[in-house]
Order: sequence, then C-alpha cells, then structure tokens
Amino acid sequence: MKLTLLLVAALLAGWNWLSVWRGWRRAEWVSKPGALILLFAWYAAEGGFSSGALAWFGSGILLSLAGDVFLLLPNREKWFVWGLGAFLLAHAAYIIGFNNPPAPLTALTLGLAALVGFTVLPYIRRLLLSLRQNGQSRLLDAVRLYAGALTLMLYSALVTLFRSDWANTPAYLVSAGALLFVFSDMLLGWNAFVKPLGRGSVAIMILYHLGQGLLAAGALAQYAGFTF
Repeated sequence: MKLTLLLVAALLAGWNWLSVWRGWRRAEWVSKPGALILLFAWYAAEGGFSSGALAWFGSGILLSLAGDVFLLLPNREKWFVWGLGAFLLAHAAYIIGFNNPPAPLTALTLGLAALVGFTVLPYIRRLLLSLRQNGQSRLLDAVRLYAGALTLMLYSALVTLFRSDWANTPAYLVSAGALLFVFSDMLLGWNAFVKPLGRGSVAIMILYHLGQGLLAAGALAQYAGFTF
C-alpha cells in the first residue's frame, strides 16, 4: 500500500510535467496538487508525524500543497503573494525540522553559511533589480523575505552533511532535495521576473517534484528508519 502511494504520486508528477509541456490547464489542476497529496499520504503512511521533526517536514509538504493551489488560481498576479506566503511557511517548517536540534556553530558550518549566502546573493540582486525595472517594487520585501528563507533552508539541509547526528544517506537525500527545490525556485523567479524561459516551466516542475520527494525520503530515512 505504501509503495502504491509513492508510485501514484510519481505518476501524477509525470502527468503534471506532460500537462505543463502540452498546456493542458485542466489536467494541471488535477496533477499538480494530486502529486503532493499522494506524496503526503505516502509520507504519513511511512511514519510521518510520529516525532517533532517529522511533523515539521510533513507540515512543509502540506504548506507547499497550499502554495501549489494558490499559484493555479485564475488572476495569478492577485494570488501570487498568497502562494509565495504559503511556500515561505513551508520553508520555515523545513528549517525547523532540520534544526531540531539546532546545528552546532563551528568554523565549518559558519564557512558553509558564508558559501551558500555568497553563491545565491548575485541571483537575488538580479531578481530584485528586475522587479524594480518592471514596476513591481511592491513585491520587493516579500521576495527578499522568501529568498532569505529559501537560502536558510538550503543551508540547513546542506549542513546535515557535516552533522554527527545525521546519517549519511538521509543527509545526501535532503541535500539533493533542497538543491533541486532551490534550482526550481530560481528558475521560477527568473521566468516570472527576468526573462521568460520558454519551456522552462516544465523544468521548474520536474525539479520541484523531485526536490520535494527527496526531502520527504530523507526525513523519513533519518527519523523513521525508511529504506528503499
């Protein structure tokens, strides 16, 4: 039953990628939230919400689902901030999950924090510049806040690679998942505010679904003993 839930989630994700490619808007309404619903069902069936950290990761999936729905609604400009807010809360939930307990402050983790920050900063500056140039300055504060949360989520995932309380496989899974999630959001921001990417929307969804799946699998592997 558990494997069936995961397989159906994967099939719905694939259907979503095809729907985005072909422009099947009605199919997107089913496949996009459907993939996250089934991912959450699998996560819960595998032991999600059985501990504090798992509950936060599960909440991140549900908040991401809310963000997906907001971004599907008509009048995208009106609902974009709501979607951004839902994903902001999702990243906050992931951050709490990763830092339960908090990562130790060492020269290594501080160096990683600096590396992550300096790596994403040029992209954030370019995005904010485009918002100003396009007359969308009202979004500046929201995008800054979201970018900060996304960066902290990425750092929190990558630092698990150097934490003694995280096993190797879960750390690899969540680090890969966070990187894919961030790449997805970076493409989304570039496509929306800097330059349209043509079929870039398909890549955005592929990276997003793979990222969410790896984050969920990594959390379960770390806290619920999940194995493939």
